[in-house]
Amino acid sequence: MTSRILKRKSNVGYIGLKRKMITNQDSLPEAGATIEPAEATQPLPGGLRAIPGSIWALGFVSMFADISSEMIHSLLPVFLVSVLGASTLAVGVIEGIAESTALITKVFSGTLSDYLGRRKLLTTLGYGLAAFTKPLFPLAPSVAWIVTARFIDRIGKGIRGAPRDALVGDIAPLHLRGACYGLRQSLDTVGAFAGPLVATILMALTLNSFRTVFWIAVVPAFVALAFMVFVKEAENVQPAGKARSPIRGADFWQLGVAYWWLVLIAAVLTLARFSEAFLVLRAQNIGVPVALVPLVMVVMNLAYAASAYPAGYFSDRMGRRLVLAAGFGVLIGSDFVLALATGVWQVMGGVVLWGLHMGLTQGLLAALVADTTPSHLRGTAFGVFNLASGVAMLIASFLAGWLWDHYGPQATFYAGAGFTTLALIGIVFGRPSGRGTE
Repeated sequence: MTSRILKRKSNVGYIGLKRKMITNQDSLPEAGATIEPAEATQPLPGGLRAIPGSIWALGFVSMFADISSEMIHSLLPVFLVSVLGASTLAVGVIEGIAESTALITKVFSGTLSDYLGRRKLLTTLGYGLAAFTKPLFPLAPSVAWIVTARFIDRIGKGIRGAPRDALVGDIAPLHLRGACYGLRQSLDTVGAFAGPLVATILMALTLNSFRTVFWIAVVPAFVALAFMVFVKEAENVQPAGKARSPIRGADFWQLGVAYWWLVLIAAVLTLARFSEAFLVLRAQNIGVPVALVPLVMVVMNLAYAASAYPAGYFSDRMGRRLVLAAGFGVLIGSDFVLALATGVWQVMGGVVLWGLHMGLTQGLLAALVADTTPSHLRGTAFGVFNLASGVAMLIASFLAGWLWDHYGPQATFYAGAGFTTLALIGIVFGRPSGRGTE
């Protein structure tokens, strides 16, 4: 009798435990889906302390790499023209070749990271190429050296871009994915405004010695490479025992409707947010002194860096689309402020809004790519996404310049507001569900 009672109690306990496990399992969101507050049965750890160390390491890699690159790139056009005697046309051709190289390389590197099943190797290779190329800039005796250095540097950027973004998605805990992308983007943007500031200070201290500043810029490039030691590869890129095969046309269909819809929305948004060079031009057009024009990019990147992590954090709790739609709305506001501006403070207000929209959108778009794609195709997804956005950026900058020349700066920013409105409609009313396959 006693044994029968114990057995019955054991069965009841087992059934209760099993029911509890089923309930907990059912309460988990689909892998890759945005966690809404009502879906979580228990509070999950959040905040900066909960973000994995590898994400922090990747953020510092991006920050130091950007400090190095921006120290050089902010001075390179002037160096080419005033020191090496290049024409303005040559500067444009060099930049065009460099950016096109990076765009094309991103697609192949993303696909290769899926094929190999490892992201860290390619990410390290990309940052390593950039670091070892940096000494070519201060050593350059001619324009040809600069072309070579920029070409190799952009190959490095193309190699690391998609695998790095996919690696963040692999490492990030599901409930912190937006915060992880936001943190990496914030640290990256800190480098984007710190680099030009450091270069400006060093130019003053070295009496405008370009080559000395370029040599100093080599140091943060190798610091960035050193931080890759602290990045740990995710274990779930390729399921155990699953054969790896080259990318096939059918794999693009596996990315799903949600992903391709996201690519389309991002491309339309990119048509609206043309090159930041037009922010500088607008500042000059409105009467900002030439000596203060570089502050436009500093102000924009400060707003960008300050908002990127909070945007990712709140997207994990409120939903990505809500925060993303807010970012689109801020960009529309920025376009109208910049179009109607009549003084320096209005322009700076529009620039702050522009930076805020970048913080509210760029990290979230990356998080949505990770949300909507299977992990074994995530590198390819980021490569195609970056290629589409890059091509849209080239078209946007050409269109913005044409409108500026023919109809004035107001037309450029009004067009940007129009494209952003289309993207906002797409994100609000086109709501395909994410795959989020892990």
